Amino acid sequence: MELKKNPKADLNRNSSLYFVIGLTVVLFATWRMLEYKTYDTNEEFAQVLEVQDNMDEEVPVTEMVRTTPPPPPPAAPDVIEIVEDVEEVEETIIESTESSQDTYIEDAIISVDDVNVGEEEEDIVVPFAIIEKVPVFPGCEPCKTEKERKACFNKMVQEHIKENFTYPPAALEMKIKGRVFVQFEINSKGTVTNIRKRGPDRLLEREAERIIASLPQMKPAMQRGSPARINYSVPINFMIQ
Repeated sequence: MELKKNPKADLNRNSSLYFVIGLTVVLFATWRMLEYKTYDTNEEFAQVLEVQDNMDEEVPVTEMVRTTPPPPPPAAPDVIEIVEDVEEVEETIIESTESSQDTYIEDAIISVDDVNVGEEEEDIVVPFAIIEKVPVFPGCEPCKTEKERKACFNKMVQEHIKENFTYPPAALEMKIKGRVFVQFEINSKGTVTNIRKRGPDRLLEREAERIIASLPQMKPAMQRGSPARINYSVPINFMIQ
């Protein structure tokens, strides 16, 4: 007899549905196991509450230390006896071995006429504009008035700068130009000293210092009849044509 399979009895027909259902059940059971929590019962709380502290501790007894009181002060005598001085004490007089004060003052006084007071000359630098007699530049000797000497001095300084002027080659190559302010002193011997300069570059400052340092020695300025130091300033222009 040939067996025939019923098409309705095919188990593979709903296998995917059964798989999904089983997977869902397993995941739900796993989730519930992970979320499961346990709590203490009332009996455990009761056992904890029944624990009592043992307060029967022995406290040590302290004893008061007794110290002996200090002895009483001695009693005052009933009668106070007054003892008179028997021996007389001689006072020792200390005499000075130095001479009297009046004699010392007379010896210390010196007559004012015996003291030589030397006049100390003040080394003051006088500005060129207010000096009584300006320095005499070589070539300005024929000038008679002070105004003429000042004008001649300024003119000779400018001519000296023009004659000794040399543009520094390095500054000329780099096209460095500008004005250098030079300030110097002419001492009581007529020599140029203490040259100070300020300009846009060191090359120009060095050239300006060299020109002023080459000024000739001149007759010094006069202030109150004595040689004096003067202060003089002049600008030197370095221009490239």
